Amino acid sequence: MPSLRKNIFRPCGHRTIHVKMPTLHPALRFPQFITARPLRVRLHARRDFLYDVSPMFHRKRFRLRLRSRTLHLGKRTLVMGVLNITPDSFSDGGAFLDSEAAIAHGLQLEKDGANILDIGGESTRPGALPIKPEEELRRILKVIEVLRGKLGIPMSVDTRRAEVAKQALDAGAEIVNDVSGLRTDPQLAEVARRARAPLILMHMRGTPQTMQRGPFSRNVIRDVKSELRDSMARAQRAGVPKTQILVDPGIGFGKTFEQNFELLAQLPEFARLGCPIMVGTSRKAFLGKALAEPGGASAPAGERLLGTAATVTASILGGAHIVRVHDVAEMVRVARVADHIVNADRS
Repeated sequence: MPSLRKNIFRPCGHRTIHVKMPTLHPALRFPQFITARPLRVRLHARRDFLYDVSPMFHRKRFRLRLRSRTLHLGKRTLVMGVLNITPDSFSDGGAFLDSEAAIAHGLQLEKDGANILDIGGESTRPGALPIKPEEELRRILKVIEVLRGKLGIPMSVDTRRAEVAKQALDAGAEIVNDVSGLRTDPQLAEVARRARAPLILMHMRGTPQTMQRGPFSRNVIRDVKSELRDSMARAQRAGVPKTQILVDPGIGFGKTFEQNFELLAQLPEFARLGCPIMVGTSRKAFLGKALAEPGGASAPAGERLLGTAATVTASILGGAHIVRVHDVAEMVRVARVADHIVNADRS
C-alpha cells in the first residue's frame, strides 16, 4: 500500500491529526470513509486513523426589528422564557391559569434572565384538542396587557390563529410564534406583516392530535427543511420580509425519539434556510426517555433539567440563536457557558 502521508486529503482550513491504533478489527481491513459532522474521519488499512477536524460551525448574525427595539441575534444566545396559561400543557399545565399567577411568573422569568417572554393560551402537547379563539384570548389578553407596562423585555404570542395574534399584538406582544408554520391559519402571516412583527415558523407534522402517530418521516432532515421552506415562502408571499422570519425545527412535534436527536445533531443544516434558528427542547418527553434508567420508566417532566441543559448546549453549538425554555435561571447559565465556547472558537 502507498505511504499514508501521500494519500492524506487536507481540505482548506482543516487540521489533520494522526492517531496510531494498536490493532485493527478484521472487518475494517478495507479503506472506508466515515462521515460525521463536524468531524470527518478517513480510516486507512493497516493501523492508521486520520482525523480531519473542521472548525466549529459559526452561527450567522441577524438583526430583528421589533416595535420597541432591535434584537441582535448571534453574538450571544437569547433565552425565551415559557409562560403557558393553560390547564393542560405537558409540563406546567394549570400552574399559571390564574391571571395573577401568570403575571407574577412572567415577571419572575424576566428577573431570572429571560430575554423574551413567550405567552401561550393553548396547549399543543401530543393529543391536545383545539380550543376556540375566544377562550385562548380570554386566557392571555389580560396578562399581556398588564405585563406590557411592567416588563423590560419583549413578549411573543404563541398561537396558530390570526385573530388571536392580532389582538395579542395590539395588547403589547411584539413577536408571533406559530407552531404550525402557517398551516393552521395562513392569514396569520398577513397579521404579522401589518404589525411589522417578526414571525417564528415551527415545523409540526400533522396536528397535535395526530403528530405522534406513524408513519414518520424517512428522511427527517430533508422533510423538515422542505416544509420550513414552504412555510417561509407562504410568509413571504403575504409580504413578511425574510429578515423578519425565524425557523424552528419543531423538536418533539411529530418526530420519533431518534429523529429528535438527529435534528439536534444536524442543526447546522437549517442555517441553509438563511434565517435565525430557534430551538425548544425544554422538559420534552424524548428527554424523559433518554434519562430513564435501563428498563426503567421515563423521567417525569420535573426531572428533565439536566437533559434540557445538555440539549440547550447542543443547540447553541449547532447554531441556535434563541432557546425556548421553562427553567430560565438555570438555562441562562448554561447558555452563558456555551456562548463562551462558541465565541472562543471565533477568535
